[in-house]
Amino acid sequence: MSKGGGLLRSSVIFSAMTLISRVSGLVRDQVYAWQFGASPAMDAFFIAFRIPNFMRRISAEGSFSMAFVPVLAEYKEKQDHAAVKELVDRVTGTLTAALLAMTAVVVLAAPWVMQLFAPGWDPLSEQYRLATEMLQITFPYALFISLASLAGGILNSYEKFAIPALSPVLLNISMIAAAVCSVPLTQPFNVNPVLALAWGVFFAGILQLAFQLPALAKLGLLPRPRWGGAHQGVRKIMRLMVPTLFGSSVAQVNLLLNTALASFLIVGSVSWLYLTDRLLEFPLGMFGVAIGTVILPHLSKRHAATDTDGYSKGLDWGFRLCLLIGVPACLGLVLCAEALIAALFQYGRLHAHDTEMIRLSLMAQSTAVPAFLLVKVLAPAFYSRQDTKTPVKSAVVSVLVNLASTVLLLLAVLYLTDAGQAALAKTGGDPREALGEIPGAHACLAAAIAIAGWTNALQLAWYLRRAKVYRRQPGWGRFLRQIGVASVAMTVVVLSLLWLWQGWTVWPWWERLIKLAVVVGAGGGAYGALLWLQGIRLRDLRGH
Repeated sequence: MSKGGGLLRSSVIFSAMTLISRVSGLVRDQVYAWQFGASPAMDAFFIAFRIPNFMRRISAEGSFSMAFVPVLAEYKEKQDHAAVKELVDRVTGTLTAALLAMTAVVVLAAPWVMQLFAPGWDPLSEQYRLATEMLQITFPYALFISLASLAGGILNSYEKFAIPALSPVLLNISMIAAAVCSVPLTQPFNVNPVLALAWGVFFAGILQLAFQLPALAKLGLLPRPRWGGAHQGVRKIMRLMVPTLFGSSVAQVNLLLNTALASFLIVGSVSWLYLTDRLLEFPLGMFGVAIGTVILPHLSKRHAATDTDGYSKGLDWGFRLCLLIGVPACLGLVLCAEALIAALFQYGRLHAHDTEMIRLSLMAQSTAVPAFLLVKVLAPAFYSRQDTKTPVKSAVVSVLVNLASTVLLLLAVLYLTDAGQAALAKTGGDPREALGEIPGAHACLAAAIAIAGWTNALQLAWYLRRAKVYRRQPGWGRFLRQIGVASVAMTVVVLSLLWLWQGWTVWPWWERLIKLAVVVGAGGGAYGALLWLQGIRLRDLRGH
């Protein structure tokens, strides 16, 4: 066990800070639903926000961290503080220059960029114009948040997990304030109130970066940006990062592709998929990102020290914790989909029809929660060894599977269902126009993401087994039986309460929230109690 109390302690600290972020994020999305609903303007905002947010995902939780942290760990292990500081300065300067150039290109070319991400929208429409204008405001967020991710990667490498995990709260506070004040902020300028949300994103990036700088200063690593194109460490990071840009962010690539496809579907589809993704962010953000963030520097350190036994035990800990959390999270989201959406989002301009649409996509995508969590451990298993090729192979197959699954599922809905036949008849047999008439078609996109998620996880597991760098620890058979029994108990309790209480979309808001708390508490309590009765204790999950 590490001096700091083990991997579990670090994960708990990260998860506790992330919980604050997720709760504030939930409040943010509730304000969105209440203030704007699932409208064309919100569809435009979600696409304009998703593009720079994609940069956050691949930097904070993906390619940059996967490439930078192992090299930083190697420098810490083998060189002095001055060499580490030099690496940080050179990486910061190089990254800033690259991001400034990319930001300038995207802002200037925003109308053409939007065509890539919303190909189903008419370029002459008000919705398209609004999305383009918001992209020009939101994209600089990618610059600020990527630098904030660099700061977070340094702090995480020094086991300072709390501040990077807490910084996203500033994003949510900024965007909540923008949403609440949207009308008074925009009314004097006679513009759409949704534009205030775009400015909220812009200022949130600055706040998140500034929040982490004092902690870097305490470590003596406050960057003095300098160009590092010839620096050995920077060149190594760049060499590792190029393939990881795709390999570590496959889920986000799939999400972006499906968001683009959703622009061809009925109005509201982009918003429904966004809220689906937000609900999935609770288990994935709180636990998956926490486990992945904590385990990468741990595995990198073990690999640099040639500690093969510690490396294998760290992986084993990650796999068990992912399944311990992922299985009940999957079941809970599938079983309680309607209750969750009605209780959390069905207010103001978001109606019962929207709840039903989000329920369909949430149930479909939630089936892959264990896979999404496992990838958060499987991918670092390769990146910590500076193997960037293997995850790319898996990612390419996963994206192709996502596209093929999406096409096949949409064709099935279009040609094999009554709704699809009616839509084809209404549009004179035009498949593209018909897809825009079918409620619920967006669930096909969510199902395709789930299929791709499992494909990615199973491939990485197979490659890991073939590489023979992981030795399974004893007790897996008993552990899986314990999870299975506890999950069955949880399912029985949840289904019983849901059968007893029906009518989630018509109850008053306070009744929905109280009953949801009871269902979640009873189900979670049953799961935890059965685990405890079968002998699983907190000390068994600490890690080493």
